[in-house]
Amino acid sequence: MDQGLIPRRYAKALYEVGEDRHDNDTLYVLMERLRAAFAGTPGLCATVANPFVTPDDKKKLILTAVYGSDGVAPDKTFEDFLTLLTENDRMDIARDIAIAFIGLYRLKHGIYKVEICSAAPMGEAERKRLESIVSNHIGKGSMEFDYSVDPSLIGGFTVTVNSERLDASVSNELKKLRLSLVK
Repeated sequence: MDQGLIPRRYAKALYEVGEDRHDNDTLYVLMERLRAAFAGTPGLCATVANPFVTPDDKKKLILTAVYGSDGVAPDKTFEDFLTLLTENDRMDIARDIAIAFIGLYRLKHGIYKVEICSAAPMGEAERKRLESIVSNHIGKGSMEFDYSVDPSLIGGFTVTVNSERLDASVSNELKKLRLSLVK
């Protein structure tokens, strides 16, 4: 998904500042939390884009979404980033900046996002075996695995690594069979 030029520029600038401050590992965790907050709270995007919500309230809302309400002192670079977004009236693209930053960080650090979707929950032994196969296929670099269940697959699984997808599901095999019968 293309997040646009402006979010990518902000993400690149934040990455460079994080490099200078040796803070990118922390920023990566915080951006993952921010992305997850937007994904898990559908109204967050609308609230952050709402012109009637004050910029300071938007900043507080995002800080709470990332840190929770336990009063943890925010990371200085992350807080500076939110201040910049507030001053430039760009808080509405915070989600897109977070996604772009995560992508840039993964690219620079050789991290692959591996999404595995199965028809039924996988046991620990099955997960380890599949992770080993994917690791051998990719070779070098590290992987972040994300598992989900989709009963419509009927059986089997799909593995998505960045934009490469392996579909080993029963529903895909049935679709192929149906197409070959139609020909």
